[in-house]
Amino acid sequence: MTGYTMLRNGGVGNGGQTWMLRWSNRIRLTWLSFTLFIILVFFPLIAHYYLTTLDEADEAGKRIFGPRAGNELCEVKHVLDLCRIRESVSEELLQLEAKRQELNSEIAKLNLKIEACKKSIENAKQDLLQLKNVISQTEHSYKELMAQNQPKLSLPIRLLPEKDDVGLPPPKLLRSCRLHNCFDYSRCPLTSGFPVYVYDSDQLAFGSYLDPLVKQAFQATTRTNVYVTENADIACLYVILVGEMQEPLGLRPAELEQQLYSLPHWRTDGHNHLLINLSWKSNTQNLLYNVSTGRAMVAQSTFYAAQYRPGFDIVISPLVHAMSEPNFLEIPPQVPVKRKYLFSFQGEKIESLRSSLQEARSFEEEMEGDPPADYDDRIIATLKAVQDSKLDQVLVEFTCKNQPKPSLPTEWALCGEREDRLELLKLSTFALIITPGDPHLVISAGCATRLFEALEVGAIPVVLGEQVQLPYQDVLRWNEAALVVPKPRVTEVHFLLRSLSDSDLLAMRRQGRFLWETYFSTADSIFNTVLAVVRTRIQIPAAPIREEAAVEIPHRSGKAAGTDPNMADNGDLDLGPVETEPPYASPKYLRNFTLTATDLYRNWNSAPGPFHLFPHTPFDPVLPSEAKFLGSGTGFRPIGGGAGGSGKEFQAALGGNVPREQFTVVMLTYEREEVLMNSLERLNGLPYLNKVVVVWNSPKLPSEDLLWPDIGVPIMVVRTEKNSLNNRFLPWNEIETEAILSIDDDAHLRHDEIMFGFRVWREARDRIVGFPGRYHAWDIPHQSWLYNSNYSCELSMVLTGAAFFHKYYAYLYSYVMPQAIRDMVDEYINCEDIAMNFLVSHITRKPPIKVTSRWTFRCPGCPQALSHDDSHFHERHKCINFFVKVYGYMPLLYTQFRVDSVLFKTRLPHDKTKCFKFI
Repeated sequence: MTGYTMLRNGGVGNGGQTWMLRWSNRIRLTWLSFTLFIILVFFPLIAHYYLTTLDEADEAGKRIFGPRAGNELCEVKHVLDLCRIRESVSEELLQLEAKRQELNSEIAKLNLKIEACKKSIENAKQDLLQLKNVISQTEHSYKELMAQNQPKLSLPIRLLPEKDDVGLPPPKLLRSCRLHNCFDYSRCPLTSGFPVYVYDSDQLAFGSYLDPLVKQAFQATTRTNVYVTENADIACLYVILVGEMQEPLGLRPAELEQQLYSLPHWRTDGHNHLLINLSWKSNTQNLLYNVSTGRAMVAQSTFYAAQYRPGFDIVISPLVHAMSEPNFLEIPPQVPVKRKYLFSFQGEKIESLRSSLQEARSFEEEMEGDPPADYDDRIIATLKAVQDSKLDQVLVEFTCKNQPKPSLPTEWALCGEREDRLELLKLSTFALIITPGDPHLVISAGCATRLFEALEVGAIPVVLGEQVQLPYQDVLRWNEAALVVPKPRVTEVHFLLRSLSDSDLLAMRRQGRFLWETYFSTADSIFNTVLAVVRTRIQIPAAPIREEAAVEIPHRSGKAAGTDPNMADNGDLDLGPVETEPPYASPKYLRNFTLTATDLYRNWNSAPGPFHLFPHTPFDPVLPSEAKFLGSGTGFRPIGGGAGGSGKEFQAALGGNVPREQFTVVMLTYEREEVLMNSLERLNGLPYLNKVVVVWNSPKLPSEDLLWPDIGVPIMVVRTEKNSLNNRFLPWNEIETEAILSIDDDAHLRHDEIMFGFRVWREARDRIVGFPGRYHAWDIPHQSWLYNSNYSCELSMVLTGAAFFHKYYAYLYSYVMPQAIRDMVDEYINCEDIAMNFLVSHITRKPPIKVTSRWTFRCPGCPQALSHDDSHFHERHKCINFFVKVYGYMPLLYTQFRVDSVLFKTRLPHDKTKCFKFI
């Protein structure tokens, strides 16, 4: 510390040394600064000079450090850049070369594979050609076998007879005429179509004697008949209206016979002629009683035994409703089954059997044997005893309160007016019909009138007298609608009537109502029935029924249909092949001639009748119970056989006795283009789809710029005459399959659901098979029927907004079902699905089949339909009650039967078994 202080003070007290040190330090700094200046200034100059001198000593081209021009420096930099670019390009070229060699190697490998594929293709082509040859040979062999076992005969050339042909040799007795000896079959080939020529009543010599109203009704029905032709030269049958004549009769039998023989086509004996006598007001006219009709057939309501030729003449019903249609609302319902009176009878016998036999009549003189017993006294005593016993409430009156109607001898005359008789029959469970006491009077117009009135109001006829010939008895099964009891059993009638169950009574009443509506009710039905009887006897098929001609709306198809994953995502479930061939139509008219023999006494159900009154459809149905006898039928055939299989084999093939079949989608729409397009797109890729028929129900045509989706099958857009829900069930000629899937434009169904429904329908072709179920219920407080859409395990209807049904029902709905029902549908713009369920249940007496557990099928987000209106359900209540009045009873049947697929919710691979579950 002391030493440091001393140094700072200049040493040990020496002031001179301190100054010298300071000066010496300054000199050092100055020198150091100068030295640095010299180095920094002169050294670069010297170096520059030295280098410049060195460059000058060398050759001019070898200067390295000398000053250069500016352009030379630029050239050096460019060269360096090029060098770098060259190196980069060289590297890239090397890489490309390596890639090229690699690609060449791959190309060589692919060429080898292509050559191998070409060889495989050639081999496959050879195999395919061999398979085609085998298939062609197999098809040829199959056709040969089919031609040997089931030949398809071509239609023969029709041979027209001569205009004045003599015909067959005459029989010994004209009263022994039958079809084989009095009918000329050569005029009626199987392929003739059954042409009928009707003489103009106004041109007949006796035409002025005909009742004007009867003549008018007859002319009206002949104008609309499908068999009537104006060409008499090709006619199979010639029809003449001979009655009813006006009262009093101004034409004698001899004059009538002479005028008949003078007809232009009578040909001396009247073969192939049909004389029709329609009873309207009079129950006693028998115009042809003493007239020789030759070989002409006679159709009337009154016949004597010596006059009637069984299997040749026809007993017809009287013409009660000449020009008016029956009012279904005035017809009493068929339930309750039991009515106030067990049975009733009103009549008065004007003349007894014994007194009538004493009269001289030309035909009756030829009768042989003793006079028959007269049971009328025994009948009167027995019926009065039943009435007095008070066991059951019955009403029998053997004396008319007013003047009885005119009647034939031994016949029970009608009492009172028609309205009074109907009121009594409405209160009667059974209606007694006592046949005439004269057994030679096989049928009378009075008995036929009693039968007509009983069937009309639902009183089951009980005919006392087995000798009677009921109308159309050779083709109608009267035992299903009436009781025919011999007169000696009159004492057992009461016991017999009490023994019948309610179900049997309802069945008989329902069948009687059908017979009355179809064969008796109007002049049109009577004329059609008479022609059907003749046509059935000579085994000519019915004419094809009329189909609705589809007027197509032109539309453009160009938009490729997408696949909705919600519709087509079926997992590993194979729904079947999508048809790549042209659409396959169901075979038509395969039973043209066999049905005339096999269905003569048994049609597909007792309700439609035992013979074909109406023209037959391309797809004549056959009940499953009958199909075992009709292996080649095209109707309701049983499905369930086939090649068998399970798992993938079962899924990929329809199987059954008809392994190849498709269905047609009929979609009703009204100005909802976007919804329609979406629904059509959802059908893309649907297996077994033949075509789609879009029923455009709006007067406004679709937009011209609307692009319709291409779904792989034809889409036919049909224009309708008016906006009607009945258009859904019109039998369009574009529908070429038996199976129809009726579907709304907003229905939302998966492909697997549709295919499952199609499979189920093939097992029950005579029923409606669909998805949304509904049921009817009885409203006790209001004593009426209600429509119910609540979820329930019981149902009686399947909505046709998503349902399969047979095309045969489209014909019945449009042409056979009462017009009043279709008018109701048009009035409310509602209830067409209920009407179809009523029809099918009425025909088959079976409920529909519901498939899957879904209760609704509407697409989410679609515009509201008519069913969302508050009045929708109120209208459906009214429809059900109105339909019940028209049918006379409730035809709908309840069922708890539902068909579900075991794998409907569980997806399993192809090799797993798929089957049905019945709940």
